[in-house]
Amino acid sequence: MHRLDLKVPPAVVGAVTAAGMWFLARSLPAFAYAPLRVATVGLGLLGVAIIGWAMLSFLEANTTVNPMKPSSASSLVTSGIYRHSRNPMYLGMLLILVGWALYLANVLTFLVLPAFILYMNRFQIQPEERALTARFGREYLEYMSQVHRWI
Repeated sequence: MHRLDLKVPPAVVGAVTAAGMWFLARSLPAFAYAPLRVATVGLGLLGVAIIGWAMLSFLEANTTVNPMKPSSASSLVTSGIYRHSRNPMYLGMLLILVGWALYLANVLTFLVLPAFILYMNRFQIQPEERALTARFGREYLEYMSQVHRWI
């Protein structure tokens, strides 16, 4: 286990990523293309809807939505949006960040997105997967084999 595993709440990682993107956009020349502004709102709303749907699925299953304590999950959620993504909340955050990058209208802001994905995979998702495998065993391993991590 790495010292950063499950230590930084995903919402904080998303906020720091968004702030870094803003800093980049303000520091370097931008491109401006008005129709992209519509896409920013659409991607942001889609991201929020996906996160909401995922959280609702957890609440309906009466299990924790706390990403810092995956071992305390009382049930494995595999229905709803979880039939399509094992990590829809992080996917929703990524869509919001893509929308933010479009809003900032600076190509360099897109360079931050792979860092967000790499960080989330290594320090949030992999530790969650280990905890859920320990908690749910074969059931979670089967689920992992059938549903992709992000999409």
